[in-house]
Amino acid sequence: MFVTMMMTDQMLDLPPPLSNEVPMMHHMINGDAPQQVILVQVNPGETFTIRTEDGALQCIQGPAEVPMMSPNGSIPPIHVPPGYVSQVLEDNTGVRRVVVTPHSECYPPSYSPALSPSHHIHPPYLTHPHFIPASHTSYYPPVSPGDVPPHQFYQHRLPPIYPEEIIPLYNVSTFMAHEEYCKPPPKKLKQPVERTGLNQVTPLSNSYKNTTACTTTTNGYGKSHGSPGGGGGGGSPGNKRPDRRSRGSPKHSDTEPQDHDVDTRRVQAVPSGMDKPQVSNIQSRSALVSWTSVLGSSGRVPSCSYELQLKDKGRDGKYKVVYSGEELQYTLTDLRPATDYHVRVSTVCNSVKGPCSDVRAFTTHSAPPDIPLPPRLSLRTKNSLTLQWKPPADNGSKITNYVLEWDEGKKNSIFREYYVGHQRHCKVMRLCPAVGYTFRVAALNDIGTSGFSTEVVFNTTGSLLQTSLPPRLVQAGPSWVTLEWTRPNSCSVEEVVTYTLEMQDETKGLDFQAVYSGLELNHKVESLRRNTQYKFRLITCSGEWRSAPSSLLVCKTTPDRPGPPVNPAVNAVTYHSFCVTWEPPQDDGGSGDLMYVLEISEGNSEERQWAALYRGPETKHLCEDLKPATSYSLRLSCVNVGGQSQCSDDLMVRTHIPPPGRCQPPSIVGHVKHKEMALQWDGPLCGEESENVEFSLEMCAMEEGSEPTEVYCGSKTECTVGNLLPGTTYRLQVRAANSAGYGPYSESVEISTAAGPPGQCSPPAINVTSHTCADVTWENKESSGIDISEYRLDWGRDLDSLELVYSGPETYFQISNLKASTDYCCRLQAVNQAGAGPYSDLVMCRTPAAVPDVVSGFRLVDHPLNPTESESFSHSTCLALTWDEPSCNGAEITSYSISMGDSIISAGNVTCHIIRDLLPDSEYSLQIQAENEMGPGPFSQTLTVRTRPLPPSPPRLECAAVGPQSLKLRWGFSNRSQLADDATYILQMEDRSQRFVVVYRGPSHTFKLQRLSESSRYCFRIQSVSEAGEGPFSETYTFGTTKSLPQTLKAPRVVQLGGNACEVTWESIPAMRGDRISYVLQVLGGRDSDYKQVYKGDETSFQLSGLQWNTDYRVRVFACRRCADTLQELCGSFSPSAHFNLRRSDATLAVEADVTRAPMGKTLTDEQFAGLIVFGVASLSVLIAFLLQLVI
Repeated sequence: MFVTMMMTDQMLDLPPPLSNEVPMMHHMINGDAPQQVILVQVNPGETFTIRTEDGALQCIQGPAEVPMMSPNGSIPPIHVPPGYVSQVLEDNTGVRRVVVTPHSECYPPSYSPALSPSHHIHPPYLTHPHFIPASHTSYYPPVSPGDVPPHQFYQHRLPPIYPEEIIPLYNVSTFMAHEEYCKPPPKKLKQPVERTGLNQVTPLSNSYKNTTACTTTTNGYGKSHGSPGGGGGGGSPGNKRPDRRSRGSPKHSDTEPQDHDVDTRRVQAVPSGMDKPQVSNIQSRSALVSWTSVLGSSGRVPSCSYELQLKDKGRDGKYKVVYSGEELQYTLTDLRPATDYHVRVSTVCNSVKGPCSDVRAFTTHSAPPDIPLPPRLSLRTKNSLTLQWKPPADNGSKITNYVLEWDEGKKNSIFREYYVGHQRHCKVMRLCPAVGYTFRVAALNDIGTSGFSTEVVFNTTGSLLQTSLPPRLVQAGPSWVTLEWTRPNSCSVEEVVTYTLEMQDETKGLDFQAVYSGLELNHKVESLRRNTQYKFRLITCSGEWRSAPSSLLVCKTTPDRPGPPVNPAVNAVTYHSFCVTWEPPQDDGGSGDLMYVLEISEGNSEERQWAALYRGPETKHLCEDLKPATSYSLRLSCVNVGGQSQCSDDLMVRTHIPPPGRCQPPSIVGHVKHKEMALQWDGPLCGEESENVEFSLEMCAMEEGSEPTEVYCGSKTECTVGNLLPGTTYRLQVRAANSAGYGPYSESVEISTAAGPPGQCSPPAINVTSHTCADVTWENKESSGIDISEYRLDWGRDLDSLELVYSGPETYFQISNLKASTDYCCRLQAVNQAGAGPYSDLVMCRTPAAVPDVVSGFRLVDHPLNPTESESFSHSTCLALTWDEPSCNGAEITSYSISMGDSIISAGNVTCHIIRDLLPDSEYSLQIQAENEMGPGPFSQTLTVRTRPLPPSPPRLECAAVGPQSLKLRWGFSNRSQLADDATYILQMEDRSQRFVVVYRGPSHTFKLQRLSESSRYCFRIQSVSEAGEGPFSETYTFGTTKSLPQTLKAPRVVQLGGNACEVTWESIPAMRGDRISYVLQVLGGRDSDYKQVYKGDETSFQLSGLQWNTDYRVRVFACRRCADTLQELCGSFSPSAHFNLRRSDATLAVEADVTRAPMGKTLTDEQFAGLIVFGVASLSVLIAFLLQLVI
């Protein structure tokens, strides 16, 4: 039990009492003086008795909460027996709890006695109801997690309380049985303890003997208040201690069983002797608990389950069942680090719970700290932020350091460490004014590091200073740049200004690094890479402020002089040209834009005449128009922005000799065969060198489009060409080649091969017997004395689709499976031993016509395909049909017949048709067939269609809200039966061209139009659309917008004039659509609570006179629009108020001083007072810095 106390000076709004609570009595609550509310919390398993106004006793069982009032607002002194002490615990919310605990040497050190036992009760408590605790076994902690720290919760027995008006119903020795291990047995109370208050409880003990409502069981302990000796004075020697069960006994029902023999047999069947459980693999938040099985009375392992109970020493001290099953081990999870736990195990057989084993205690390991709360701001200035944070739970290991990170105000989610230490506060200095900085904090201990807290943003005070001007580039070199900048105009001559130049090197990252910090207005940045781009920015600093970074200056270092090209080489050398190649230099001077210079010199003499042959960016060059068999010298160099490189080493090259001359044309050797021929020829006519000469023979057929082919290449002047076609003429020519290349071709000669395969056959004859069958015949033809071995017949619809349909010696073939009214062609080819002859001429034929094929693609469409029939079309009474035109089989289709039930609907030679005058929402079955002059074709598959219901009527349109630039429209039906769930509404508005355009389409019943013109009229109409189709448009509705109010003016400006007058000016507003604008000026001054109107007119200024000195005034203004057509005046909202205070000038003060002749002390101005404060703060800072320097 614990008692919660709260102070209050008004009537409390207490929660309604629980089912077992006693209602608040009227004499306990009053509002005359501050009162103390004592809330007695009755936990589950506890019973209390309260005495009502009529003297009767009422029993209260937990859980319950009973309020009690103290009239003077003080904590009552509580009488305690020897060996007990009362404790007052106060949490961080100000709620105090009084706990009565045994005072012994094993009492937790975290509990320090707050109240010593006293021997009287304050008189105001003598008139309140009497709380008589019936049983008390353990202390239950509060539900709120922030009331008492978890490590202060201990399970212990609370002793009885012995004031005159709070009387226990149990003996003190009852509690001593469970505390013998930690305190001596209590002394027997003397007989004078039984005073008048104890005599009042005698009838209570008798009344409890006849009731069972106060018998409860909590945490496995049975308590009965109706047993003999359980009432009366708790310290009387005549009372006997009731029998209690052991701690490990299982929980039983509240009523005692009647048959003790049956219970004895059931208990004997329960195995006993459970060993203490073993705990292994202990982690910071988990542990593995295992135990051994037990043996029954028969020596066998019974079929039973196990219950594992866990108790947290820092919580309420109650064992909780965390596992129930047949396994012999269980892993505990969700434990707290560095926390003491107790476990025990018991068996359950045949629904009977056996005794618990001995308790096994273990402690979880420590863990890294919890994630701390985000830091809080305690002080901010223009250039600093002071932060502090609360320590998180250390999880068993003391927190050693905190890590504070920030984003340096860059808002790029990249955090850097600013502070690492054990302090819980930090001052971040050298910040920019009016800039937001993001911070986060983490905690460290010996185990590890916690996660970072949530990010929080804090801003420095002040207004953002003017950004510094960017630096200027003076001169750039290959490894340096010289920059200069100007001094800010806003800085005085005496003010010391420091400049910080920052540079960004993209090869090292995106961060800016300071390269200079000083007082000079220029700096030379060295150790840079050549031909590289850098970014610079400037930050101006003073003793009082630090500017924001300037805009970026992007500059680039210059390239250096390149090296010479490497690996020059010569290839593709001919007698009049060669190709020179090279590679870029190893050092390009930092510039990729290189120009190469190729120079050439003829001969090998020492005095060479060099001439530039090529200048460009390519790494190769073709040198042409050179002399044959001549030596040349070459050299290369590079040129870039940095200058010209040295020349490469000389490269020697010699041109080849010229190619050979024209050869004699080839001639035939022997007889020409039909597949090969033997040829020979003579070499070049001129007397060039004949060594290492090769010949190339090319042949080309005389057919149009043939290309020449090389058939021989070698040093001999004769060859044999094979694989030729019989009876074909070929054109042949030859040329010679040496090391310089090929010479010109000889004159061409034409040679024909001998005859071979058979000639062209006569065209075959075709006899069409039906529209699916035809007979083909041809004549047998001799082929130059060689017998024809077979004929080949190709058949198809055209030349590209011809296929071989017959191959054999016969001169007849029948073709079937043809299509009606289709053109076919065929050709014939004869084959002998020499090969196949050419094809005959194509022969054409055509099959006769037939009835049309089955109509395909018979379907229903949403709209008629013919636009002229759309106006009178309705989905409720019409069906729009379409189909694909079938094959007519040679005879044009004349009409189509549509079968609908017993009726036949005839349609012309079209592929669409509309059936009208049908019933709405009705189903029809349709078939269609095509007809031509050969007869009707077969019917198509059955098409089942259904007409739609009638389309909906348009709703009624009305205007719900009107604004200067908006209209809110809504629509609906007067009859709810006309509403449809799937209806869609189309709202149209008439534009300037007198055309209606759609502004909304959807299922909603309201729509708001924006961006309209003020005081204008608009026309609308609406239409309903459902599955039945689009309904008709409604009548045209006309709605208009209202006029706009004038805009809100800015705060007026006040200028003080001579004397006690000032001039107020404000901005002007142009006329709105021809309407004039007037202004109203209001003033609030002195002790007035309301603004007073002082001016109304068209001017934008007004002079106020007769004002009082040193009095605060506020002025505001608003505009009014005078409508010319309705003579209505529309007023806008008030402008922000402007504050001013009339102060007397120095001359006025001097005159008044002479007149009054009163001595006046010299007063400081605001500027002087501010300077004095700054001087004092600066002096204090210097003094503190000096002292710190001495200490360090």
